[in-house]
Amino acid sequence: MNFCRRKTTELPGFQIAPMIDVMFILLSFFIATQIYARWEKEIDIRLPTADTGKSFDRLPGQVIINILQDGSVVVNKQSLNEAGLKRLLARLVKHFPGEPVMIRADKQTAYEHVIRVLDRCRQADIWNISFATAIPGGEPGPAPGK
Repeated sequence: MNFCRRKTTELPGFQIAPMIDVMFILLSFFIATQIYARWEKEIDIRLPTADTGKSFDRLPGQVIINILQDGSVVVNKQSLNEAGLKRLLARLVKHFPGEPVMIRADKQTAYEHVIRVLDRCRQADIWNISFATAIPGGEPGPAPGK
């Protein structure tokens, strides 16, 4: 007597449900990270141009401080006064020491406003600072600075 049944080896079919799950996770990841990787172009700042400026990608966690023409400071679409900027920079250093900061100032902004923000960064012990410039005929990007 032969008790062994003949087994037919069928190749498994393509499983679509796990593929949809993986694609959904990838799509969610790219959408979530794209939000943090954008430049803050919504704020109406005309950057000065620099021939030697280089266009870099925004670093993860980089704080962008926008200085408008009238000297007001905007971070993450939120207008800050002197005390608010000081608190923000102190929290940044406390939780993320060595975190980069980019300063985007309008080309018509008075020099004293930029120096005021630089002084606040120095008081908070932030030294990783770059300045955003516009490349002539191109997209705005940061120029390396210190």
